[in-house]
Amino acid sequence: MEKTKSVVVIGAGVAGLASAIRLQKAGYDVEIYERDSNPGGKMNRIEKDGFTFDLGPTIVMMPELYREIFELAGRDPDDYIPMQKLDLMYAVFFSEQAQDHYEISSNLVELMKTLEDIDEKDAQGFLTYLEKIYKRFLVAKEHFLQKPFRNGKDFYNPKVLRQALKLRTLDSADSFIGKYIKNDKIKSMLSFQTLYIGVSPYTGPSLYTIIPMIEILYGVWFIKGGMHTMAKSMEKLFLELGGKINYNCDVQQILIKNGKAYGIQANNQVVHSDYVMCNADFPHAMKHLIQDQRTKGKKYTDKKIDQMKYSCSCFLMYIGLDKKVEQLDTVHNFYISQSLKKNIDDIFEGNQLNDPSFYVYIGSKLDETMAPKDKDGLYILVPVSELSTAKDEWTHETSQHYREQVMKKLSTMPGFEDIEEHIISETHITPMDFKHRFNAYNGACFGLRPNLTQSNHLRPQSKATYCENLYFTGSSTHPGAGVPIVLLSAKIASEELILDDEKAYEKI
Repeated sequence: MEKTKSVVVIGAGVAGLASAIRLQKAGYDVEIYERDSNPGGKMNRIEKDGFTFDLGPTIVMMPELYREIFELAGRDPDDYIPMQKLDLMYAVFFSEQAQDHYEISSNLVELMKTLEDIDEKDAQGFLTYLEKIYKRFLVAKEHFLQKPFRNGKDFYNPKVLRQALKLRTLDSADSFIGKYIKNDKIKSMLSFQTLYIGVSPYTGPSLYTIIPMIEILYGVWFIKGGMHTMAKSMEKLFLELGGKINYNCDVQQILIKNGKAYGIQANNQVVHSDYVMCNADFPHAMKHLIQDQRTKGKKYTDKKIDQMKYSCSCFLMYIGLDKKVEQLDTVHNFYISQSLKKNIDDIFEGNQLNDPSFYVYIGSKLDETMAPKDKDGLYILVPVSELSTAKDEWTHETSQHYREQVMKKLSTMPGFEDIEEHIISETHITPMDFKHRFNAYNGACFGLRPNLTQSNHLRPQSKATYCENLYFTGSSTHPGAGVPIVLLSAKIASEELILDDEKAYEKI
């Protein structure tokens, strides 16, 4: 009887858990090693003073990808991740005038009324934008987002190149939107969302304007209990399938001999396995977990890793209030600074921001268990420079600077006029925390920046190039960042491992 093959998964982040579930379901003996004490990686949770906050991701898009991992195992996703669609997806606030804001509906009829109130001609241009980007989305979905690129010929062949030309990636997100929409407010509503994956709309490829399109055409959803419910539910499913998770286990090294991975060193103990699936951030793993120089190759030497381009980072505030914010109907809220372009340029040039844009999420509006009775919790995110780009070191004073900027602007929004008087709990997370707690290289929350030279076939792939039995998954690998895309990364990596295993079996 053939021995069940073993897989060690490094990290219980979203992609690590999803890969582990897929491989366990496929018949492998899978064991996860996680340095933290609970699952999720950046999809974690902060619990303090009776408040519960999602630590990282908060917006659910493309829910079918969340559900797929449970359906694959023959489970009803509603038993694990109960979801509801939001009628009002989010509100956008401009400048410091509380009345200057717009609620963005998932109902296209209501959305068109909002856009026509801003600019009728650009409302028409918006529909043209949707048509154009939808066509490109279908191409990306079929030919790029769900397929690996093991070597050059997987991309550089007539069939794929014809499809790549249809993506028209050479212009920026902002310039693409600008072809159809001239009004700065509508442009900002669409273009700022490239920051969801840590890239500037002014330099990032225009394909990333699929993000607002996905929201508008497929909706924004909420998982009861917040996003960490997804992580806990994947953990539950993995254990139900017979998998094993080792928490508080720091992986120090991926063990490689004669061009083949054979296990890991964790908590100074050697763990042997037939395959290794690495969900640690790719740049961190390549620089710190892999000591075999041949596996790094010429492309991923320590020097090359430092020279790669990284996404932005985030400064996060988790604030508990002694009241409910009744004046706002929306769970997701965006404050756009007076000069969005300067704000974003400063982020990627490493300058400290004096007029930051930010995002406010109030999960307790939809799930009262996330805050004490008659109280609300605020999650506030400010996109900032990653550590290697930042011209100044991140200090306590830096945190206070951003806190003051946010509080000043937040007080102009309805329900927050006297916010300082109602704060009863407060926690911060900085780029330094992302670096040290989650091994996010340079504190870059979204991993490698998805620019043209670090996308598709040019991005790190799931199968290690110069090492057998070693695979990578997560936001720095193909196809990229964002929870739905990271779930696709797990699917690709798992299928690549299974494919190689089947080929190896055929040779016996």
